[in-house]
Amino acid sequence: MSNSISASQTRLADDSRLITSERAKANVKILVTGGAGFIGSNFVRRTLEDAYPGLEGADVVVLDALTYSGNLANLASVADSPRFSFVQGDVRDAALLDQLFPGLDAVVHFAAESHVDRSVRDASIFVETNVVGTQRLLDAALRHSLPRFVHVSTDEVYGSITEGSWDEDRPLEPNSPYSASKAGSDLLARSYVKTHGLNLSITRCSNNYGPFHFPEKVIPLFVTNLIDDLHVPLYGEGNNIRDWLHVDDHCRGIAMVLAQGRAGEVYNIGGGTELTNKELTQLLLDATGKDWSYVDRVADRLGHDLRYSVDITKISHELGYQPQVNFDQGLADVVQWYRDNREWWEPLKARAALS
Repeated sequence: MSNSISASQTRLADDSRLITSERAKANVKILVTGGAGFIGSNFVRRTLEDAYPGLEGADVVVLDALTYSGNLANLASVADSPRFSFVQGDVRDAALLDQLFPGLDAVVHFAAESHVDRSVRDASIFVETNVVGTQRLLDAALRHSLPRFVHVSTDEVYGSITEGSWDEDRPLEPNSPYSASKAGSDLLARSYVKTHGLNLSITRCSNNYGPFHFPEKVIPLFVTNLIDDLHVPLYGEGNNIRDWLHVDDHCRGIAMVLAQGRAGEVYNIGGGTELTNKELTQLLLDATGKDWSYVDRVADRLGHDLRYSVDITKISHELGYQPQVNFDQGLADVVQWYRDNREWWEPLKARAALS
């Protein structure tokens, strides 16, 4: 493999930004890995709706393995767009990547195994997909002199924080196999900037919520159970605290980093709404007309982090990001979406139970 890097990959300051006034005149072609999942599909839909300044008219290629949580129904609204194409495949498939990378302007890498409980039961696929898959993408980026790469990560790589908020210089202290695999992929991504000059930025988000969220995660699981008159499981005393971020805000932040972020930099993306799991459960009970008799206390998760909280000062000051979706309204809209889209989530819950 050649280590030669194009000039666009070695500019590590403002000149490394993807969308300059000259480049914006031509359509940008973006490969979105994991683009049939919850967050990736939102980014694809919004990109093809021209929601992101600097990415108007972009062509989008989705690469997704369509494992249990990938769903082509998430992309139905854009499936007929002439700017959209879909490839079913694995990010670990180097030969496939060599077919896809020529002509790309950017990769936005969402593809990951992400459910903590599954990683506790078996970490192997998390290492394979999150670490090895990222390494294969990074190597393909070098082989094909890719101009721009955004690696999408999580605040869970920081571990747990009792007070205050993490900035991007916080040491990585992951506590679950999932977060450890994401931390490993983050460090690999950083090394390709430092070693090879790859024009790459990393984003780390807080807990996402929104429509098309796979129903094994807490908000869609609780909502779909409660509207079906079923009980919900609450870990321990429900004192774990999470910052909630609407998927629209998250993807808008990613688009800002793609278009204007600096190479080699990490950008935290948060929502600014911290709730204990008990407080969140109360809100969901209220939204579905249920009471605490529907809540089953279950043994706490192994290695369960107490609190996550990200400082978004950097992305706010550099790129102008601020969350825009009001949490109360966003949550109400999500509950209604699951009420209105039973045909979307019922098969997924059955699939998750079998996987």
